[in-house]
Amino acid sequence: MKKDNKPTTVWPFEVDTLEHWAYRDNAFTKKECKEIIKIGKQTSFIEGRTRSGVTKHRLSKINWMYPSHETQWIFRRLTDYLVDLNKQFFKFDLFGFIEGLQFTCYKAPDNFYTKHTDLFMNGPVRKLSMSLQLTDPNEYKGGDLRLHLADEPTILAKDQGKLYVFPSYTLHEVTPVTKGTRYSLVAWITGPHFK
Repeated sequence: MKKDNKPTTVWPFEVDTLEHWAYRDNAFTKKECKEIIKIGKQTSFIEGRTRSGVTKHRLSKINWMYPSHETQWIFRRLTDYLVDLNKQFFKFDLFGFIEGLQFTCYKAPDNFYTKHTDLFMNGPVRKLSMSLQLTDPNEYKGGDLRLHLADEPTILAKDQGKLYVFPSYTLHEVTPVTKGTRYSLVAWITGPHFK
């Protein structure tokens, strides 16, 4: 009942405390970010595409990192942070990485990724998306990671080594890089169907 004793039809079982996004400062040091970039550059790049194969919504080069002797420290660190951030802010039921880590290169004058979500039909159930900022922000311009949560986008800081996590159904984009090169490591953490 409301304080004025007028009846209400609202009786929530629980209140929603789900965060829109979370982050970890200094998830990797500058030296470690440079090492990840070095590892990422060892594999040939391919053209980034959307799940449907369309390229007009995206202009970037990518390759993939999978667990190995050389990369296990990256996977271990990300796992620890992601488990902790999920426990604190999202509480999703998760399996882990089943698609590998996508090493992405956005180059000036115009590499970008338009507004999109990371969900897709007939694929793994992506629950959380992560983005690790690898490049020193003084080395490029543009390339903002923006989350579209309301009328005005939330522009995330470009701090090197900062890890961002958000639900995979969040609309987001990377604005065109106008100078330099922006490297990032992105991945999707999967789990059982939402219910």
